[in-house]
Amino acid sequence: MAIFVIGDLHLSLGADKPMDVFPGWEGYLPKLERNWRALIAPEDTVVLAGDTSWAMKLEDTRADFAFLQSLPGRKWMLKGNHDYWWTTARKMESYLAAEGFDSLHILHNNCCRVGDTALCGTRGWPFDDAAAQSAKIMAREAGRLKMSLEAGKDAAQIIAFLHYPPVFGNTDAAELTGLLRAYGVRRCYYGHLHGKAIRYAVQGERGGVQYKLISADGLAFCPYKLEM
Repeated sequence: MAIFVIGDLHLSLGADKPMDVFPGWEGYLPKLERNWRALIAPEDTVVLAGDTSWAMKLEDTRADFAFLQSLPGRKWMLKGNHDYWWTTARKMESYLAAEGFDSLHILHNNCCRVGDTALCGTRGWPFDDAAAQSAKIMAREAGRLKMSLEAGKDAAQIIAFLHYPPVFGNTDAAELTGLLRAYGVRRCYYGHLHGKAIRYAVQGERGGVQYKLISADGLAFCPYKLEM
């Protein structure tokens, strides 16, 4: 049972918002599907680290989620800043069950167990953007991350996933990175960064935690396999 991660799929099969108009995204969906099927088996787990669908409402995700359902593996979805369809965990799980999307699950205030490994995470918040800064929202995200880490604290190892980068340049979101260290997290994967911003992503060890960018274009639309 392998674990993979990829973020920022920005699927728009049910909406008129194709990503192919952006440089480097031309023909990305067939490439993603080809790579996915070549790597991932039905018993594997895939974390989707936010910005999964451009849909505005939950019911409008049907085409995008049907595409994901057709792909092998169990998928666990985090919230991203463009997941406008996101609602309560109960409503989303009910919708997935009603539509028969039984390989799709929500990672929100909980954790996913794969053997003796706990997969934990939350959206995060853009701490490095003065225009977007909000102590209240950051505190809420820290609380959600703590709930997720608490749910997995008895596992042999915890791996964390965030949508927004918790580290950037020489700074970090101390509310989040402090929790990672406190719970003994050694690896954290994050998305959100695209295009030219990819070159500025922190990739490597910072404060005892290994960070890696896993946005779809940053991975050349190939899900990343975690070393276990």
